[in-house]
Amino acid sequence: MPIYGKEAIPAAGLARPTLNSLGFAALLGLSFLCQASPSLAADFPLRDQYQSVGLEPIETSELAQSLDAVSVVDARSTYEFETLHIEGARSIPLASSGFEDEVRALAESSGQPLVFYCNGVTCAVSYKAALKATQAGIQRVRVYDAGVFAWAKAHPGHTVLLGEPLEDADRLIADAAFKEHLLGEEAFYTRIETSKKPLIVDIRSNDQRKGVSLFQMQDRHVPLTKDNRELGGLVEAAVKQNRPLFFLDATGKQVRWLQYYLEAQNVDTYWFLEGGARRVYESMGLNN
Repeated sequence: MPIYGKEAIPAAGLARPTLNSLGFAALLGLSFLCQASPSLAADFPLRDQYQSVGLEPIETSELAQSLDAVSVVDARSTYEFETLHIEGARSIPLASSGFEDEVRALAESSGQPLVFYCNGVTCAVSYKAALKATQAGIQRVRVYDAGVFAWAKAHPGHTVLLGEPLEDADRLIADAAFKEHLLGEEAFYTRIETSKKPLIVDIRSNDQRKGVSLFQMQDRHVPLTKDNRELGGLVEAAVKQNRPLFFLDATGKQVRWLQYYLEAQNVDTYWFLEGGARRVYESMGLNN
């Protein structure tokens, strides 16, 4: 059955993307944002690099004790914030055009130090946001580099999941449950080719996709948004028509946040491309 008046092109014989099919010029300037990554409790690989420029981290226990005395800033995308965030945090995405003005206004209105966070110990977004804030003249800045997952596991009662209090850390999607839906590049293509009426969805932002389809225009480009309105229509139709869903993002990390939405919608048959578009580019010898 058609979706939005258009039938998806059958994926049988789906050609792997090549440098020629994508166009080299279209690939120039591709950038990828840091996303969530599994963390080890004592492993903070970014600390030395950023402490050398004056940025100090704050530990989970200290942040919990000083929540009323600091202003917590979530520097990730709005979509990530709406999925899971520290209770009381302010969403000011590092990528937003008004980032400096917003953090400056928050610092002035609150009169409190700012604490930036993102997804985890290998994510530099919080450090980059803190550095940008100091360059904008904000002096009292720290970084919670353990990230939102560490906070959620330690303090679920002060964490918000999909607009509601988390309360129980067991509600977080475990790594094993995420990996059940994760496929390597070859397996991803093979499953598409052998599926009946697969629906391929590219959730990269416009800046990340840059007009480049990795599936020769057989995919739907639906960037993640706060309300998931367009994506929700696709997902609902796919479920009704018993069509498997295949999702591609920039680095294979954005889909982890999407999984919360899919599970909330009781979607069963869906797959993610491990490593996202970056893995495809790397397999073509295009490292970023």
